[in-house]
Amino acid sequence: MTPKPVVLVTGCAGFIGSHTVDTLLAGGYRVLGIDDLSSGHRSNLAQCDGHPRFVFVEADITADLDSVLDAATAQVGPIERIVHLAAQTMVPLSITDPVHDVRVNIEGTVRVLDYARRHAVKKVVFASSSAVFDDDAAVPVNEDSPVRPSSPYAIGKLGGELFLDYHARIHGLNYTALRFMNVYGPRQDPDSAYSGVISIFLDKALAHAPITIFGDGGQTRDFVHVRDVTRAIASACRDGVGDRAVINLGTGEETRIDALARLILDLTASRSAIHHAPARPGDIRYSVTTLDRAGDLLGFRPSVGLREGLADTLAWVSGRKAMAETP
Repeated sequence: MTPKPVVLVTGCAGFIGSHTVDTLLAGGYRVLGIDDLSSGHRSNLAQCDGHPRFVFVEADITADLDSVLDAATAQVGPIERIVHLAAQTMVPLSITDPVHDVRVNIEGTVRVLDYARRHAVKKVVFASSSAVFDDDAAVPVNEDSPVRPSSPYAIGKLGGELFLDYHARIHGLNYTALRFMNVYGPRQDPDSAYSGVISIFLDKALAHAPITIFGDGGQTRDFVHVRDVTRAIASACRDGVGDRAVINLGTGEETRIDALARLILDLTASRSAIHHAPARPGDIRYSVTTLDRAGDLLGFRPSVGLREGLADTLAWVSGRKAMAETP
């Protein structure tokens, strides 16, 4: 039997990246992961240690990728697919330090795409974001909704899409760009003030600590479980699936942030109070997507409902807290 291709996963030790590694290994792929561990955690890959089809490289994607990856590719074989997830993902940080954001999210992406061009990589799957859409775009958004990024982070993601299109038209590179809505699930670090709202709310609720909502709570998000996201990523890695397309990825269901907080308080039987703080710059007001293109091109349908996904994430957060409290 011909072995499945080698897939390079950038940002492999992060929340989505580590789940992507799990999904690809389960699908029989050989996986080469790269992460500088600036925001990812090596512990997220503990389940992969010793796996015969996984190699980890600690490095920055803005480095010379040839020198970084040569030894690893000699071990696992030439890279045939790239799943590019490495990024600076904090919208407020991108506003306070746009130069750093550009270095990681634009320069890093250009370096990855240049590596793909020079090494005849067959396909790049790129993690874009729903943040690229105009704040005033009618919801639900689709892939043709107007884009007008309101943060350097979102500008970098839209720039990545444009660089993909350039490499496709000029150099023949194949790609799929996935515009993630709000991804959540186990391994999303609640210790960061800029982490996903679900992991932060769960962490606060378990501690009966105040939950802070930025804004009036009427803003909405389309929360999609990481397990569904990695299924879509794995689908996009296949030949002839989602080629040269930009695809929104969510659930098609809109959830208010204040309703999310109440649901989490109910699930955890928490006594946490809900506090409000000023809305954060760069945060969009309403967010939910259609799924027509994801269904047509990827065969994607979300399988994890919000309550089920919250329970799954709650189990992880609870286990994490229990381990931290163990003497």
